[in-house]
Amino acid sequence: MPVPARPRRALVASALGTSLLLSGCGLGQEAASDAVTGPFTFGFVNGGTTKFHTCLQAAVEAEAKNYRVRLYTADSHQDAATELTNIKEMIAKKVDALIVQTVDVHALDDDIARAKASGIPIFLTSVVPDDTSGLLGAVVVDLKKVGSLDAGWIDEDAAGKDVQVGIVAGAPGAASDLLVGGFKGALPANAEVVATGAGMFDPGRAREVAKGMIKDHPDLDYAFVANEEMAFAVRKAFDAAGAEDVRIVTVNGTDEALAALKDGRFSATVANSAADTGALAVTNAVDLLREDDRVDRIARTSLRLVTKDNADTAPLYCPSDDL
Repeated sequence: MPVPARPRRALVASALGTSLLLSGCGLGQEAASDAVTGPFTFGFVNGGTTKFHTCLQAAVEAEAKNYRVRLYTADSHQDAATELTNIKEMIAKKVDALIVQTVDVHALDDDIARAKASGIPIFLTSVVPDDTSGLLGAVVVDLKKVGSLDAGWIDEDAAGKDVQVGIVAGAPGAASDLLVGGFKGALPANAEVVATGAGMFDPGRAREVAKGMIKDHPDLDYAFVANEEMAFAVRKAFDAAGAEDVRIVTVNGTDEALAALKDGRFSATVANSAADTGALAVTNAVDLLREDDRVDRIARTSLRLVTKDNADTAPLYCPSDDL
């Protein structure tokens, strides 16, 4: 079940700590003991290795253990072609269902078609295509709303004053596009986006984008950064350029980011718990395979705007934070 509040951290960490982790270097990792063999075998195809991806996988692994589901895992390394290859190999393993954190929502048609032709249903995390009829189900993060919540904080903070905004996006094709679209669409008229660059969810790339951004726009007031790992690199780049006053809004709600809210390095983030998303993906996939009609086929992860004032009550982000 989703973990609603930080006080439940110990319970989740304990569950993960006593489980057998099934992931490894890449495709083909599975349970080494019959103790985790259950009525289903799942494949989990992850999109990358950011904090979100690793926390999502930790949650999927922990919940799979709870349900006695045998689990194979693979990493697509932010590449749509690799994702399709991973799915083909999962199909060859004859899994009962595939949970996929996609790299590119526009490339999902091939993934879904190939799995469907093999009789293997796909369950998506975070994002879905416009047509969800070919899916077993999904746990969706309303990424447009995530972006709009950060934009709403800027609207309130700017208080009608004309301000300049920079955007450090992630990788094009899926989550980042939705985040940036929601952010830009919700900005007030007095907030002008003066620069946008793709950090590719890589702190090093994000740092270079930020260096160029602050050099070209020394009067920048705010920056929206598509995840917190990049946001830390952006903060360092701004500070090194003497731009400590640029306010950063970002996404995720990790423990490190909550600390940055408290000390002023970040101004706002939007908590969208990877722990909740991963756990709910396994729970709902199992229930949908069992044809439980009480389960929402397309479920949503809870969102919350987090600032210094409410950081202590933010939801748990990662099930492995305290391990």
